[in-house]
Amino acid sequence: MDSLRRRFELFLEQRNFATEALGALEARTGVEKRYLAAGAVTLLSLYLLFGYGASLLCNLIGFVYPAYASIKAIESPNKEDDTVWLTYWVVYAVFGLAEFFSDLLLFWFPFYYAGKCAFLLFCMTPGPWNGALLLYQRLVRPLFLKHHAAVDSAVSQLSGRVLDVAAGVTRDVLRALARGRALVTPAVVTEVPTALEGNPPPSSSPPQKGK
Repeated sequence: MDSLRRRFELFLEQRNFATEALGALEARTGVEKRYLAAGAVTLLSLYLLFGYGASLLCNLIGFVYPAYASIKAIESPNKEDDTVWLTYWVVYAVFGLAEFFSDLLLFWFPFYYAGKCAFLLFCMTPGPWNGALLLYQRLVRPLFLKHHAAVDSAVSQLSGRVLDVAAGVTRDVLRALARGRALVTPAVVTEVPTALEGNPPPSSSPPQKGK
């Protein structure tokens, strides 16, 4: 319990979007940041447990702030924060893939969205206890190092086959268009049409002048 409190206080001492917002509220209300943060966490937990639209709120928490922090990391000259947020998005993608196949079962658990939100907050927590870094080092990276050669080979073969199929389809479509154009275009008329009947041909002799 003391370690969690210490981590919570260290998080409040860091400079980020959440702590800056809490600092502004502390300056206006006079209430300490730790109490404001504890109240916000409590209200968020209650809403995720009993509120309407908990799925949307949970997805916003897991996407909006990480996207904002990722843009800041791209624009900053420091590359360490780029690695942190790239790792988060890799873990987020793996979690989203696993959730896609298990959502129909986990949806009926009463504390599902609260647990999901807590997991996403754990993954984006700054510091050495960052959940995304821990999961990447212990789960994602070993699987990647074990199977990445086979995956690269399969992707290369699949991309080659897709390109061959696309080239064949494009060639067949162009041939079909050429055949259709040849059928629709009329033949060029080479014979000169005869003169209309009833119109005498013009005289070749010049007209005479009257004396």
